[in-house]
Amino acid sequence: MRQNRWNDKEAQARVDAAGPNPADRTLALRVYSSRIIGADPDLVMHGGGNTSVKTERPDLFGVMQPVLHVKGSGWDLDTLEAAGLPGVRLNPLLEMRKLDALSDEDMVNMQRSNLLDSSAPNPSVETLLHAFLPHIFVDHTHATAFLALANLPEPEAAIREIFGDRLAIVPYIMPGFALARKAAELFDAHPDCEGIILLKHGHFTFGATAKESYERVIAHTNLVEEWLAAKNDGRRFTGTVKRNRAASAPEAAAAILPVLRGAIGRLRGDHHGAAPLPVVMDMRGGDVIDAFLGRPDLGELAQRGVASPDHVIRTKGRMLVLGKDDLARGRAGIEARVEDFAQAYRAMFEAQLERVGGGKVMLEPHPCVAWIEGLGIVGIGKDASAASAAADIAEQTVEVMTLGEAAGGFHPIGPDDLFDMEYWSLEQAKLSKAAAKPFAGQVVAVTGGAGAIGLATAKAFAREGAAIALIDVNPEACETAAASIGSNCLAVVADLTTKGAADQAVAEIVRRFGGLDILVSNAGAAIQGMLLDLDEATLRSSFELNFFSHLAMARAAARVFSAQNHGGQMLFNVSKQAVNPGKGFGAYGLPKAATFFLVRQLALELGGSGVRVNGVNADRIRSGLLTDDFIKSRAEARGVSASDYMAGNLLKAEVAAHHVADAFVGLARSERTTAHVITVDGGNIEAALR
Repeated sequence: MRQNRWNDKEAQARVDAAGPNPADRTLALRVYSSRIIGADPDLVMHGGGNTSVKTERPDLFGVMQPVLHVKGSGWDLDTLEAAGLPGVRLNPLLEMRKLDALSDEDMVNMQRSNLLDSSAPNPSVETLLHAFLPHIFVDHTHATAFLALANLPEPEAAIREIFGDRLAIVPYIMPGFALARKAAELFDAHPDCEGIILLKHGHFTFGATAKESYERVIAHTNLVEEWLAAKNDGRRFTGTVKRNRAASAPEAAAAILPVLRGAIGRLRGDHHGAAPLPVVMDMRGGDVIDAFLGRPDLGELAQRGVASPDHVIRTKGRMLVLGKDDLARGRAGIEARVEDFAQAYRAMFEAQLERVGGGKVMLEPHPCVAWIEGLGIVGIGKDASAASAAADIAEQTVEVMTLGEAAGGFHPIGPDDLFDMEYWSLEQAKLSKAAAKPFAGQVVAVTGGAGAIGLATAKAFAREGAAIALIDVNPEACETAAASIGSNCLAVVADLTTKGAADQAVAEIVRRFGGLDILVSNAGAAIQGMLLDLDEATLRSSFELNFFSHLAMARAAARVFSAQNHGGQMLFNVSKQAVNPGKGFGAYGLPKAATFFLVRQLALELGGSGVRVNGVNADRIRSGLLTDDFIKSRAEARGVSASDYMAGNLLKAEVAAHHVADAFVGLARSERTTAHVITVDGGNIEAALR
């Protein structure tokens, strides 16, 4: 059952904060009710759904004009603000209803030309439908229950059984002018209805107040949930998006996902005539998903289509199914199914291209959702956000299909309509505007990730589009550091000096993101003491952290790189101590010198597999041992200020953690560089490698 989240005090507080202007206060209420709709993913999913409100604002001459504020492109309801509800002059929109036809491009141009603010985002493609309905507040949602209802084989009978004449029923039409006009006509024929259901698509409610329209959303959805439960032996769902990323078979996930990821990466690269283009994966599991993946009709359902037409943009029209027989064949079985999917997609495109008369360019033919028997469902995307969205929709689709099949069958739009939606010019325009960042699709693991250099490096790669895994021994620091990067960062708590910890850490990363592309092996600590006086246990512990943990991570990463079969990178934080020993730092310099050699040795051994191995030698960075107190004591011993001590190099400039991070990113971008160690120390001739 959907929760009614309306709170009069919260609503009034947002209205009061908007100030005295009546239009702003009305808009604030629209923002409030939109956000509580968006707070429930079972009502709207990843940009799905839109809301609007009609009000009045003065034009440049002070004359009050009717205005429609409607959700703009790029905004989600759960985070909506006033800026995400661009104002459009209402009268020109209403005039458009008189037209016999209107192209999508002309519709968008007309809407943009009537924006109150020319810099505002594009109004929703369903702006005209909102405009043509006479109510002040209009809500459009894609509730899970309504998607199951709208995709039944005979939905009209079910709708009448549940609602009588309370809802007007609109046949499936692609969003745009034709849908808006048809919906308005059907509303005019049923002016007392409480809402509209768009078959194969979604649900509209409306009202004189935000509360009235919102409460209809909740009441209508709960009626459908009750009806579906009765058809499904009382089974209810408490929410489709669980984001349970625990695999049903963790060891199998660590073995299967990199192979699948590699096959898809090569497929993307081949499509563009380029090197492999990695993807990010997002796996979901749980009892509901396990039960679904055990269905005997799984293969047929995978071909059936999507729960809502706009989902095809994120998930494609069918799912990749990897059954137990495919998995038993290992790499060959997985790669064969991926290629079968691609061939079927290409064949579909060619057939549809003939139907529409050309003029379309084929999208990448890889799957965006995989159903893996005995493991879970996997969202696949060009970056972590896209993968997460595909996985969320895949979770919802599992529930929609299950509910629909129990109530008579899941029968969404057919292949022609599906193609028209996937290759809709307006949706393609949205995708083309989003330029990919340099490391989009790549997964970067940073050890010692909660430290100054590690966190700076992780943030630098995250800014360039990578999905990040932070590995650190300190649980609280690791979680805090990961949170500072965002939802696309995984915190992995591990003591890499313990046996098997590196393998477990990498396996956890694979289960979360599907694989690994770049290892930044950064963990370390500067152990002090005169070498001849140091006890053996301390020296050995320094080697465990400053050398053997790097070797262990390299071995674990190399196994993933091999499974993916599209190369990879290893970047090591070495140290100037590796070539320029300091008094009292032998226990640190010795393992760092071994790590320096490790860079060269791994580059030699892995170059034939396309794996690049490089390192950074840094000096005097405010991290770890180099605390403010330590800097002060060192400066006083030399008779200089702390700032002069930190700038004690040829450039007379302090080197910061972000400079080291930039070096790591620069090496990662240097496609023809391996076995190289770059110095980041502001100039220290004694430590120079040249």
